[in-house]
Amino acid sequence: MIDRQTIERINEAANIVDVVSEFVTLRRSGANYKGLCPFHDEKTPSFYVSPARGMCHCFGCGKGGNPVSFIMEHEQMTYVEALRWLANKYHIEIHERQLSDDERREQGERESMMAINEWAAQYFQDTLSNTPDGVAIGMQYFRSRGFRNDTIRKFKLGYALNDRQAMSQAAVKGGYKEDFLYKTGLSFADSKGSPVDRFAGRVIFPWIGVSGKVVGFGGRLLDARTKGVNQKYVNSPDSEIYHKDRELYGIYHAKKAIAREDRVYMVEGYTDVISMHQCGIENVVANSGTALSLHQIRMLHRFTSNITLLYDGDSAGIHAALRGTDMLLAEGMNLKVLLLPDGEDPDSFSRKHTATDFRQYVEERQTDFIEFKTDLLLKGQRDPLKRSEAVNSIIRSVAYVTNPILRDTYIHDCAARTGINENTLISTLNSFIRADKGNGARVTETPKDNTPAIHNATNEVTARHEANNETSKVETMLAQMIVRHGETVIFNNVECEDGSTIDLNVAQYIDYNLGVDGIRLDCDTYATMLKECVAHSGDEDFNATRLLINHQDIEVSKAAAQLSLDPYNIIMEQKARQEAEQPRNEEDRLLMEQNRTDKIRQDTDHLLNDLRMDRLTRQINRLKADIAAAANDPQRLTTLMQEYKQVHELRGKLARLLGNNVIA
Repeated sequence: MIDRQTIERINEAANIVDVVSEFVTLRRSGANYKGLCPFHDEKTPSFYVSPARGMCHCFGCGKGGNPVSFIMEHEQMTYVEALRWLANKYHIEIHERQLSDDERREQGERESMMAINEWAAQYFQDTLSNTPDGVAIGMQYFRSRGFRNDTIRKFKLGYALNDRQAMSQAAVKGGYKEDFLYKTGLSFADSKGSPVDRFAGRVIFPWIGVSGKVVGFGGRLLDARTKGVNQKYVNSPDSEIYHKDRELYGIYHAKKAIAREDRVYMVEGYTDVISMHQCGIENVVANSGTALSLHQIRMLHRFTSNITLLYDGDSAGIHAALRGTDMLLAEGMNLKVLLLPDGEDPDSFSRKHTATDFRQYVEERQTDFIEFKTDLLLKGQRDPLKRSEAVNSIIRSVAYVTNPILRDTYIHDCAARTGINENTLISTLNSFIRADKGNGARVTETPKDNTPAIHNATNEVTARHEANNETSKVETMLAQMIVRHGETVIFNNVECEDGSTIDLNVAQYIDYNLGVDGIRLDCDTYATMLKECVAHSGDEDFNATRLLINHQDIEVSKAAAQLSLDPYNIIMEQKARQEAEQPRNEEDRLLMEQNRTDKIRQDTDHLLNDLRMDRLTRQINRLKADIAAAANDPQRLTTLMQEYKQVHELRGKLARLLGNNVIA
């Protein structure tokens, strides 16, 4: 683990202009710099770099941050990897915190396993290119698949000799311990206890993890008797560094393209990935015939929310398209499916088409997953029992969709396609949702009514969605106040209960008011920002923007970078700097400072009242729903009506304070 002092040294040394300039051509614009955004295509520069704030931000796509988060986003690195990248750039020695004996032993084993895997990958590559069997058998196979030399090198493809001890003996001769040959699965022990090569006589596909390290291998057997038709794959067994259900083949080479294209193509096999890369489509990964796991889905979700499944059009491809898809929907992924024409797979199809033609074909023919499943299960199906089972399966998938508007649309579409009453579908949907709630899932039921049910449901869900967006706006503006002005003192000499006096800055004032009202910010990142600013308010050089942008929690850092800058703020910063440089007397300077402080205090008070109004509105909406549900319970109805009246009156008073009129 990198120690805290080293992280602080890296943050202090990293110059945002210096770092960004390695990837973006910048030109000065007043006190800032600007250039073409590296995260999306644009012709007019909208990517600003602020040396004063130590951050960058694109006003086109919203991406940016401090030097660490910029490197993470641009190079698709983890937090620790980005820190190491910057440490290397600025020649800062990495100091690790003291590890326990168990941690040190575990770290040593992992590093040894990684090292022997890197050696093995190079060994297999050398065997492929520099031995008679490697060239005649392994290279011939890759040539038959149409792979170029640069593609073979890019994916570190290799070949293992038929001699079942050749690799193991070479490893031991090279100074590697047999123990790590067994732990990585490169070898296994025979009856005499000698190491035997697991991948002997196979072409090799290394599994390269998201960080670029070789974590495992896949080997394909070439059976000369059937001229390669008889195929058999073997993979590295699970180990300390490799778990097949946590890895995706091709992720390291695909991650930048996935983030850039904001979409990932999922295919089945190694050659599908490699052929699509060679075609020019790089945002592609494979799960290699296994059902998608939660780890794999969440890894992909780091880079995009959009996934298209590309499979053969045969029964195996259809089965693959249905595997693991409910988990994708439950994780909030936008899922589409495309089955290729008969006799085609992504490997063969990409070898016959250019990248442009391939993408156009996918764009025109990919189908929303629920639509795909509906057509697949109900097409030509007349048996009532089987139709019922099919509809249940479809609604089961819809229940996993997290977006209530999208879920509602699916119900409406399913009703139109199946001819089943929408109320019946909603009732079935809600039964699945209630079952999920019992298992701890956070889902919201869709309401139904005897009047045009689906439209009422849509209106209510839309209202909730808009209310949540409004809450987000209020909290975001309050968080923006914390980031930009958290250290600004807006109340002096506030008397405490013990008779002492303190000065309150913006962060402390917001925290105090939320505590009195019993309100907590919904957004965990914003809540962390406030907590950190209050905790550091006593620091002599406390500056909220600097503290939060350089925070070790990367989500806090990213959010702070986004909140700290906007186009209007850039202009106002430059204007304020120009005014500050103009000669003026002390009285004028103090007056300007007081006006600024008064404005910040007024804005803070207004935002706090807006937040109170939002929470009261939420409470009223909940009471309305409870009142409607309690129509047949007079005693509960009376209690709810009294509570509704009190909350409504309180909201009215607050509305008058804000200068608004509340009707309902």
